[in-house]
Amino acid sequence: MHIGVCIFATDYAIRIDELAREAEARGFESLFVTEHTHIPVSRRTPFPSGGPIPKEYSHTFDPFVSLMAAAAATTRIRIGTGVCLIIERDTITTAKEVASLDVLSGGRFEFGVGGGWNVEEMENHGTVFASRFKRLVEQVRAMKEIWTKDEAEFHGQHVNFDKVWCWPKPAQKPHPPVLLGGESVHTLQRVVDFCDGWFPRGRAAEVILPALKDLRARAAKAGRDMKTILTSVFGAKPEEAMLESYAAAGITRAILRLPSEGREGVLPLLDQWAKLIKK
Repeated sequence: MHIGVCIFATDYAIRIDELAREAEARGFESLFVTEHTHIPVSRRTPFPSGGPIPKEYSHTFDPFVSLMAAAAATTRIRIGTGVCLIIERDTITTAKEVASLDVLSGGRFEFGVGGGWNVEEMENHGTVFASRFKRLVEQVRAMKEIWTKDEAEFHGQHVNFDKVWCWPKPAQKPHPPVLLGGESVHTLQRVVDFCDGWFPRGRAAEVILPALKDLRARAAKAGRDMKTILTSVFGAKPEEAMLESYAAAGITRAILRLPSEGREGVLPLLDQWAKLIKK
């Protein structure tokens, strides 16, 4: 099982290029960053974990800009979004950003996507909360058309365009892995239907292993080889016993969450967690 790290890359945290170099030097397999384009001042949508929304949510850099800086500073470590809120993004523009980053990073990009939770944030982008997953499904399918076809077209309810030319095509073939966030039975079925991986949150540790069993059953029913489905636990606890249970269950990757702090708060954690890689 691979071990990576993730962070809310903010304007007050350790620089993402420095973090990428330090994580790669210590043997971490991957580096993931989060996304929120903004946070509406209105708190009509409560924070899922309760209480006030943490500062880092409104201070994140754009994930594609951050990851390009990380890629330029490294040679090996894989980079990814955890998660990209594609339901707040233009489909064609995002497809080009993904392909561009994958090419310029030498095929190191992992495309974590999700439906999100903040109703007001989505509304500011013209996205309807109730239909966000229908939109997400169409967006992923449309982007796959753009990445794999010289002349791509897509006609759906939420995404609709006639034949287009759009290069570059991704370095990874047929495209970077698309990892879907969430833990619901609907998420599991969507992973089997049109994604390359499952991206559950580590705070849902008690449901991950039972859900993984369900995912395998759904894949078998659909005739899908589980070897084609990556499983990356986002924000996994940096505990040896927990990581061993994930590895024994066949989890592909555990991603440990770093605080959005300066180098003095982050580098000691990297040193500490690097010992888990060796174990």
